[in-house]
Amino acid sequence: MLDRPEWPLLIALAIGLLIGLERERRKGDGPARSPAGLRTFALVGLLGGLTATFGDRHLILLVGALVGFGVLIAYALGERGDPGLTGEVALIATYVLGVLAPAKPVLALEVGIVVAALLAFRMQLHHFVRERISDQDLRDGLTFAIAAVVILPLLPDRPVDPYGLLNPFTLGRLAVVAMALSAVGYVAQRLVGARYGLLVAGLASGLVSSTAAVVAMGGRSREAPAAASASAAGAVASLVGSLGYLTALIGAVSPALLTVLALPLGLAAGLILLYAAWLLRGAPKQADDVTPAGRAFNGLTVLLFVALVSGFSLLSEQLVVWLGTPGALAGAAVLGLADAHAAAISMATLNANGSLAAGPAATAVLLSLTTNMAVKVPAAFMSGSRPYAMRVVWGVVLLLAGLWAGGAIMRLSGPALGGAL
Repeated sequence: MLDRPEWPLLIALAIGLLIGLERERRKGDGPARSPAGLRTFALVGLLGGLTATFGDRHLILLVGALVGFGVLIAYALGERGDPGLTGEVALIATYVLGVLAPAKPVLALEVGIVVAALLAFRMQLHHFVRERISDQDLRDGLTFAIAAVVILPLLPDRPVDPYGLLNPFTLGRLAVVAMALSAVGYVAQRLVGARYGLLVAGLASGLVSSTAAVVAMGGRSREAPAAASASAAGAVASLVGSLGYLTALIGAVSPALLTVLALPLGLAAGLILLYAAWLLRGAPKQADDVTPAGRAFNGLTVLLFVALVSGFSLLSEQLVVWLGTPGALAGAAVLGLADAHAAAISMATLNANGSLAAGPAATAVLLSLTTNMAVKVPAAFMSGSRPYAMRVVWGVVLLLAGLWAGGAIMRLSGPALGGAL
């Protein structure tokens, strides 16, 4: 149907009418009104289609130059108080889309709809950029784009150390994944934290820092003692977010290890989610924000995390050489006190490299999570009320029970974990 010559012209006209309809509503009245409205945009779109259909490249450029020159004259002679060029640029875009319509009618129509939507949602876009996005958000977004699009493809995809552990591309991908997950948690806090209550806010904040979430929820329990259960639910839910973060990181480095850990991690997450929901029984559906929005991610923290992973991977390799598997297990347990994620990714790196079997690597991950949970308990007591802290402690107990019960089931059901557990 689009092969008929009149259809591209009708599409070019429709694009002009669509964009012109939006511009007509903002045209204004009197001497200060915009010079281009519904009819002007429709004619310019049709002009572009006719020029592309019956003219050559030189005619297209000539007519385009005349349209651009006319737009400049209209802008220079205008008496509007608004110095913006949106309408003028939209008119030129309408001509370009009209020219595109005979060759790519569907693409031209799609882009025309996008242009009209950008014009129609002007107020919402301005409000979002000015009120919802901070300068720090913009800088963080650009930093992530540079890391993911510019730096990551340039990194060599081969080991650079004698042990074959430190692959710059793998480490760079790990940094990008860490930044992305932290940004997801940040955005979730901004968008749904207050709307859907402490449970969702806790899940989101767990992607950023579950320890920080435990402390923040504890502060709220002191300010509002009646909300101890709801605050504890948010803190416990942050542990689920942290497990989700860990799962994504392990999957990015060693999918085989993630397969072994799927049952322990899933069972632990399910248990504490049910416990968090039980804590929320009778709690109000709406809640205020409990965790500061902060920023999408901290670049220095991400670099430190990657450095920890690299350093501990090398250390674990040496421990395996010197002491065998028990050395790696002890190292993972100690590092877990500081950063369970770094310890777990180090084990995943050793497993992916073939230096450590899946069974011992999985056990090391469980050990690092166990010792890391020991940090959550004093954090809960120091920051929150005693009822809050006790509820968090039970959540930690359930998480550890789920982890080790899942590991035991895996061992009993087959050789996946070997004899490590």
